[in-house]
Amino acid sequence: MIIDSHAHVMVPPGSYRYMAELVASRANPAQSPSLADAEVRAAGQSIIDIMDKVGTDIQFLSPRPYMQMHSVKPAAVTTLWTRHMNDLVQRTVEMFPARFRAVAGLPQYRDTSPENCFAELDFRVKEQGFIGCLLNPDPTEGDGAPPPGLGEEFWYPLYEKLCELGIPALIHSAGSCQPRESYTLKFINEESIAIVSLMGSKVFERFPNLKLIVPHGGGAIPYHMGRFRAWTVRAGGEYFDDKLKRLHFDTTTYDKEAIELLLKTVGAQRVLFATEKPGTGSARDPKTGLDFDDLKPAIEGISFLSAQDRKDIFECNCTRLYSRFRKD
Repeated sequence: MIIDSHAHVMVPPGSYRYMAELVASRANPAQSPSLADAEVRAAGQSIIDIMDKVGTDIQFLSPRPYMQMHSVKPAAVTTLWTRHMNDLVQRTVEMFPARFRAVAGLPQYRDTSPENCFAELDFRVKEQGFIGCLLNPDPTEGDGAPPPGLGEEFWYPLYEKLCELGIPALIHSAGSCQPRESYTLKFINEESIAIVSLMGSKVFERFPNLKLIVPHGGGAIPYHMGRFRAWTVRAGGEYFDDKLKRLHFDTTTYDKEAIELLLKTVGAQRVLFATEKPGTGSARDPKTGLDFDDLKPAIEGISFLSAQDRKDIFECNCTRLYSRFRKD
């Protein structure tokens, strides 16, 4: 089985209309969102057509991160939009239960405590069967001072909730308000900051069952391991490589050599297959004739992986980590 653990819903035209109404009305829309089943089905089928082309069996769907509007004032905009996006994810999964699983967006708002997300998260997981969530380290989206790093006590209530529910969180930033930092750079920067903050903290001593996934190959971390090894040695602490293996990572780097380095750095047991397809990587590589985010051939072509390694990356690591996942 090929499980793509990191993908996002296609947003139907009706959702864009609702987004415009939400922002323009400052969270006082004239009417509730209304998406016809045909709109939702067409959007979901467009993803399945791509999955069938590249050989993916199941995708984990979540809201599109750069559209989460975590920094848009007032907070009610984020609350209503997150609810709408999670509803869209749920409806898509219900229409295609053999092909999709649901991962929730959280109504995070700027520097507000993540406790404001608990009601939405409880409902989606306990009532609707969502199997994980997204976690944005900087809900200000660069528009102001961010919350404390993920290693700080500010996030402890959310970690406790994640452990209670038994679900993993995918660390994924949203948009960027900074002109010199595109949302792609924002992802990489925030993932790198998140790892360093967590590795310098007592989070995993406090929450030994916490499950966190860092996408996009771990940001910049695997490419600067020497600096971080030196940091931990000077501090007299645990070796950085050993600390890093408390986290999980995914393959959305769109580059075979980068994936190889990630695997050599953290081991095949810590890496989940993921493409974020369709998305940023959905462009044709003129050298190979494949889309950059068609990553199954890249992983199949890594010579040092065993058959069991490939099975773990494509399926088993994911099903072990997402303990609420069910095949049927």
